[in-house]
Amino acid sequence: MKITSQMVKALRDKTNAGMMDCKKALTETEGDMEKAIDLLRQKGLAVARKRAGRTTSEGIVLPYIHAGGKLGVMVEVDCETDFVAKTDAFIEFAKDIAMHIAASNPIAIKREDVPENEIQREQDIFKNQALDSGKPENIVDKIVTGKLDKFFSEVCLLEQKFVKDPDLTIQDLLNALIAKMGENISIKRFVRFQVGEEA
Repeated sequence: MKITSQMVKALRDKTNAGMMDCKKALTETEGDMEKAIDLLRQKGLAVARKRAGRTTSEGIVLPYIHAGGKLGVMVEVDCETDFVAKTDAFIEFAKDIAMHIAASNPIAIKREDVPENEIQREQDIFKNQALDSGKPENIVDKIVTGKLDKFFSEVCLLEQKFVKDPDLTIQDLLNALIAKMGENISIKRFVRFQVGEEA
């Protein structure tokens, strides 16, 4: 099958991967867009794992103020070198993350950062809901685990669906950028302010 430039562009728009990576993925999957997306995600994840242990001591802090000035976010995204921190792709990623945080209001970057008392509270609620609905004791734990996974996917930044493209999680976006830049990149911290809300 002939891989056209339109196909490559469409895949690039969906994944943010490099043009050559998109062309290779489409060639390997014989033009199957969904398989090509999966292939690029796997490659991004593999590169991200390889780079995970490397120190990120460069980066940027970026603000995002939502229209009307009633909602603002500051996010710190780190990388290994000053060179990468100054690239358009890196800055664009940080802007997207700040805008996403404004829209999605995560409470933590990853599961491990969610306060233990918050997790316990949710677990208790889910367990009581399952028991109150008459579910047998032996499947209550499975129900609680499933609902906790859903809870984490809603409140943990890396697990949330990207507001601009719900087919991708923030982790997918991060993996694609790591693969593209060739160095470890991490979202270090963020703060979200909304007029009338307690910090």
